[in-house]
Amino acid sequence: QVFTFNTVEIKVQPSAKVKNGAPVSIVCHADISKSTNVQLKHNFTIFKDHKLVFMTVSDKEHARYEIPVARSSDTGDYECTVEAGRKTKSSDPLHVWITGMTKPILTAEKKEVLEGEVVKLRCELPEEEPPLHFFFQKIKMNSTPKEKHLFEPYRNFSVVEFSVEEGDNILQFDCFGRRNVKLEFESSEHSNRTLVTVREPFIKPTLSVRPPSNITEGDRIQFECSTVVARMRDIEIILQKNKTILKSVRDEKLLKYSAVATLEDSGEYLCKVEQGRASKTTKLNVVVSELFPKPTLAASMSKLDENKELTLSCSINGFRRANFSILQKHSNGDTWLKNSRNLTMRVNVNDTGSYICKAEVKGIVKESKPVRINVYAPVSKPTLSVVSGLPEVVVGKPLWLICRSVMGTPPVTFTFYKGNEVKKVVVNDSYATFLDENIRQNDKRGYKCDARNNHSSGMKTSNVLNITVIVPIKNASLGSIPYGEVEDGSETTFLCSVKEGSWPIHFRIFRKTDHEVLVFERSEHADRVMWHKEAMKRQDMGTYYCMASNRANVDVKSPPITINVILASWQKGVIAAFVLIPIAGAVTLALWWFLCKKKK
Repeated sequence: QVFTFNTVEIKVQPSAKVKNGAPVSIVCHADISKSTNVQLKHNFTIFKDHKLVFMTVSDKEHARYEIPVARSSDTGDYECTVEAGRKTKSSDPLHVWITGMTKPILTAEKKEVLEGEVVKLRCELPEEEPPLHFFFQKIKMNSTPKEKHLFEPYRNFSVVEFSVEEGDNILQFDCFGRRNVKLEFESSEHSNRTLVTVREPFIKPTLSVRPPSNITEGDRIQFECSTVVARMRDIEIILQKNKTILKSVRDEKLLKYSAVATLEDSGEYLCKVEQGRASKTTKLNVVVSELFPKPTLAASMSKLDENKELTLSCSINGFRRANFSILQKHSNGDTWLKNSRNLTMRVNVNDTGSYICKAEVKGIVKESKPVRINVYAPVSKPTLSVVSGLPEVVVGKPLWLICRSVMGTPPVTFTFYKGNEVKKVVVNDSYATFLDENIRQNDKRGYKCDARNNHSSGMKTSNVLNITVIVPIKNASLGSIPYGEVEDGSETTFLCSVKEGSWPIHFRIFRKTDHEVLVFERSEHADRVMWHKEAMKRQDMGTYYCMASNRANVDVKSPPITINVILASWQKGVIAAFVLIPIAGAVTLALWWFLCKKKK
């Protein structure tokens, strides 16, 4: 028996896209080529989304899977596999879309709730398969519906809670579902509307004040906030002003609060009643009239010298009958000075600060704006000095100066002068610094500073500070007489000089053979120094150089010179005598021998 599969196809009747509730047929057909009289048994298997949904055995080359009433859960990818005579072949997958979703069923846990409670809802799509999206709506008269969305990946229902708020009375809820098919969203129709009735646990509170009008500072005002409740347990009444809680009571229907009225008590008051999640509020605006304006503190002067007389006066515009007191403000509290409208005192530096006055009428105390009083001690004569200590500076280097005034009330204004030219003005407490950045050799060398503050004595000036400008050493050189060759035992003079440099200059002469040896050292108020070496020896031979330095702290080295020590003239004569006398003797002896031989 010879046969072969040509193709296996799957088809949908009436089409691959049908409406929810319509009948659907999934037809699997095998196209087989076979020899004559071959009889085959065909095993048909139909899968939906890789799950087995239908299986049959037939002599025919096709099989039909009937779905009498198609639902959206039947949507998916269908595939058919045919097995015959140990041969198997599968079709390509075919997507079937059952359009339209079943109507969801919405149920509410309670049909009647209290304000502050929650409504628990359950929305179900009984014939749909997850994943599904659920949308719930809370519908209230003359209000935009509130919506909540939940995603359910593993079940065909969802549960949600809506809070019941103040003002809710008759509420309606509905829901609908949505699914994703081949990257397209499909929505169901809305469920039945579920009605929920809301009852108030308590009525909106009543807030009143006594007296109801014409409230003046000093009057006693009393607030009352009340409500009617169905159940007293866990009821709370709170009185607030500008989010500040003034008083609260629990498990009571009435709150009372009283106080002596001040101007700051004007404003909006709020009474709030809470029980569980429910809350209701009532607002009341209160206006308190001013009994008297704030007092004004005046000073005879705000800036004055120490030991001068200061007068402080406190007054109320259009009002004279009040109890006055004058105080000085401090960070750790106010210091009482006098119970009076006026205060006169002789001041010192410690009296610098802020002063206020207080006025009291009918138990109402008001405070003036602070008045700042500054008492000044005169500055002392300033001293000007160099920050580094010594009154000197190297050419081209910066010079830091500091001006100090030991006495004097800050702020102090310091002015720096170079010659008669103003170079810098600094405002500080007791000192100031000045930087002269690049000192030149021909600069004016006299500096001074002055100091002044707000004391009437005026300015004080320092003594003139004269600065020594140090010129660094330039171009050191070394010479000798005689130069180059010196007879052993003779005198040699060395001269070390510089082209430029401030005195005193420190000169040093070194001899260098295998190592350096300091042979001469001296400081001079001159640009040169001479060293007389009385008797030169053979060991004095070598290379010489000199080093020059001053307070610029820069060592300048001269080019080296070479000194060779040779024999003196008398030393040469002695050597010649020692050499020539033996030679002359030898010649005489030879001559004598020759003459004697000739006579024989």
